Amino acid sequence: MITLLLVDDHPVVRNGPHGMFAAAPDFEVLGAAAGGAEAVAMAQRLDPDVVLMDPRMPEGGGVAAIRELTARGLRCRGLVLTTYDTDADVIPAIKAGATGYLREAAHRDELFEAVRAAAENRTVLSPAIAARLVEGIRAPVGHRPLSARELDVPALVARGTTNREIARTLFISEATVKTHLTHLYAKLEVTDRAAAVATAYERGIRTPRPPDR
Repeated sequence: MITLLLVDDHPVVRNGPHGMFAAAPDFEVLGAAAGGAEAVAMAQRLDPDVVLMDPRMPEGGGVAAIRELTARGLRCRGLVLTTYDTDADVIPAIKAGATGYLREAAHRDELFEAVRAAAENRTVLSPAIAARLVEGIRAPVGHRPLSARELDVPALVARGTTNREIARTLFISEATVKTHLTHLYAKLEVTDRAAAVATAYERGIRTPRPPDR
């Protein structure tokens, strides 16, 4: 059972996902919040697995709330669900600690799978956002250089692949994947997979195109 907290300042928008998840047998909606500050307080009290968050809200922004959830060391994963998908929205949310970023237009099964992935701490990006992040990466300038294998990793992570899938795609062991990720985090000065993708994109690091899955 995956537990959720829904956060959006529009009751009608909250009610859509609430009805979908409440009707599904493997999800439980613990509550709903209308702003970032309320979301942080509820997350601390209810301890959900995933917080489904709107990044733009008048009563405390979702990005600031995700940053606060991360700073407090709560185990819940922040998953952004919004109509906004510009780089100015996506990058700050991911760097704040969001596990993933989805458009509200995502269909039911895609949303369910995204929440399951977020609960397992897997990076979740809508296909359009993932494609833009992967294609927008260019040669690094003025930062610690990445090895060839470290360059392979961000593009695969952006697709939401697990360590096992990355190992299979690159013909290496899972232990080696973890080593590459550790080195990648250190060089990009990040602490998780989603932030590694966002920072690589922001810094313009060109990655080889990995084989199609």
